[in-house]
Amino acid sequence: MKQLAGRPEKLFSGAFRQQYGALCFRYTNPGAETDHPEIEVLVVTTRDSRRWIIPKGWPMKKKKPHEAAATEAWEEAGVRGTVSKQPVGRYTYLKELDDGDVVPCIVDIFQIEVAHTQEQFREVGQRVLDWVSPDEAARRVRELELKSLLVDFRPRSGKGQRKKKG
Repeated sequence: MKQLAGRPEKLFSGAFRQQYGALCFRYTNPGAETDHPEIEVLVVTTRDSRRWIIPKGWPMKKKKPHEAAATEAWEEAGVRGTVSKQPVGRYTYLKELDDGDVVPCIVDIFQIEVAHTQEQFREVGQRVLDWVSPDEAARRVRELELKSLLVDFRPRSGKGQRKKKG
């Protein structure tokens, strides 16, 4: 919201545009008997400004929100796994469009427990990918609400999740 507050004319110039994001994570100590499993989350760079974000994108025809988030994770980072059907959070930011216009966006975030990674995917070579701790991910991203979500992130149990086909 701080980013939006710096451009108040954008807050009131129209509706927020919807996007869907993927908070991709993996356990660093699978099978370890602990009450506090360690995780890493995936951050990627944007194609143009090279700032750190999570995979995200616009709604897709004939896809539910969690399916669109899973598709973005695959296209932007080459990861697949179990995706939550319900969002684990949301954040806002200002997106600069190709024509130079800036629009406010709200991103609903769906967690994906990554099961598979591929070296070849749609946007390979266009982005940098890195697996980091949630705290490090929070340090890298710019959006304050996303920072908070990353620091506080605890994977939800398998209830309400489904395997992403593909």
